[in-house]
Amino acid sequence: MSFITPETAVVRAADAEVIGGGDAPATGRLLLDSSSTGGALSSLRMTLTPGADGAVPHLHTSSSELFYVLGGAAQVLAGDEVLTLEEGDMAVVPPNVAHAFAAAPGSEADLLIVITPGVERFEYFRLLARLRTGEATLEELLNSQELYDNHFLDSPRWKEARSLGQG
Repeated sequence: MSFITPETAVVRAADAEVIGGGDAPATGRLLLDSSSTGGALSSLRMTLTPGADGAVPHLHTSSSELFYVLGGAAQVLAGDEVLTLEEGDMAVVPPNVAHAFAAAPGSEADLLIVITPGVERFEYFRLLARLRTGEATLEELLNSQELYDNHFLDSPRWKEARSLGQG
C-alpha cells in the first residue's frame, strides 16, 4: 500500500498493484498515482517480454512522459523519431508530442515510466487490463481519452519501425 509521510509518498514493491503478468507480454506495476504525490507525478514500472509492444502511439496534452530503462532495451517513438534505449538510458517526451514504447526486437524491456505533472492513470491501466480480457470494449477506451489525457493517434513511422524490427 502506498502511504504519505508528512513530505514523502512511498509504495513498497511488495504492495504495488500488478496488472498483466503470467503469460501476458506486459506486466505493469502501479507505483504512485497523482493523488498519492500531490499531483506531482504518476509512476509505474512496465516489464515487457522480448519484442512485446507496450503502448500504441498517443500523446498527452498536459504532461511529459519519462522513460528510464532499468534493464534490456526499448524502442521509443518521440515525434517522428524511433529511438532504441538501452539499460540506463532515459528519454523525456514533452506534452503534445506523439510517443509509444515497446521492447526492442529480440530484447525484453524493464521500464520506469513517470508522467509529470501527474494524472490519475491507474484506472486507465485497469481499463486496459479489462479490455484484454474482454471485460471492457474498445469504445470505452476511446471514450476515456480526455479523462486520462491519453489521445491515440496514427504513426506510420512507428508502424514501419515495428514491422522492420529497427530503432
